[in-house]
Amino acid sequence: MSTFELYRRSRIGMCLTETLDEMVTNERLSPDLAIQVLMQFDRSMTDALENQVKSKVTIKGHLHTYRFCDNVWTFILKDATFKSDELNEPVKRVKIVACDSKLLQQ
Repeated sequence: MSTFELYRRSRIGMCLTETLDEMVTNERLSPDLAIQVLMQFDRSMTDALENQVKSKVTIKGHLHTYRFCDNVWTFILKDATFKSDELNEPVKRVKIVACDSKLLQQ
């Protein structure tokens, strides 16, 4: 099963990458093992979002920019609101990246 690497740009993904880089630099971890850890992170994030997240959120806002490139949609919304059963959160700007999960099965 392939995975998307886009979760590496999340806050937790960037912290993991920085930590792995530091460990490789200090020779506490081999570069090959660091790559394996990142690949497992990609698989785990994909699996968690696919199988463990049950929440539904509605997003409304003003579409500022959108693009479709390499089967990936990117939307930038301004003055958006996230709504769910427990949440009604306004944000000034949000970037949404959406990938076709069917690509993972190829």
